[in-house]
Amino acid sequence: MQLGAFSISLDVKDINISATFYKQLGFLPIGGNIADKWLILKNGDAVIGLFEGMFKGHILTFNPGWDQAGNHLEKYLDVRKIKERLDIYGIAATAHIDTPTGPGYITLKDPDGNAILIDQHR
Repeated sequence: MQLGAFSISLDVKDINISATFYKQLGFLPIGGNIADKWLILKNGDAVIGLFEGMFKGHILTFNPGWDQAGNHLEKYLDVRKIKERLDIYGIAATAHIDTPTGPGYITLKDPDGNAILIDQHR
């Protein structure tokens, strides 16, 4: 099942300190707004989202419709189709958007309690 671009969304205490740290590791900003307390950084194929005060804990994030560089894909598995497959496998979503088209998301937890977000932006 193709879930789209992968990143890790980090719950950070101070976005400015975290942004400086990851920039020193070679990550460059590609999205977000540090003034709004969120920033997306990239180093090669590795993508990290920094989020201050938006959620608790770290989240494995997948974005259907995007490749790893953030480009829109012509063909992709819609988040609603992903949910249908998860339902078939008996994997329960902890939350999901219930609209017929457009942006949507699913949240779930793996067997060890790690949070997963499947977040489609279009």
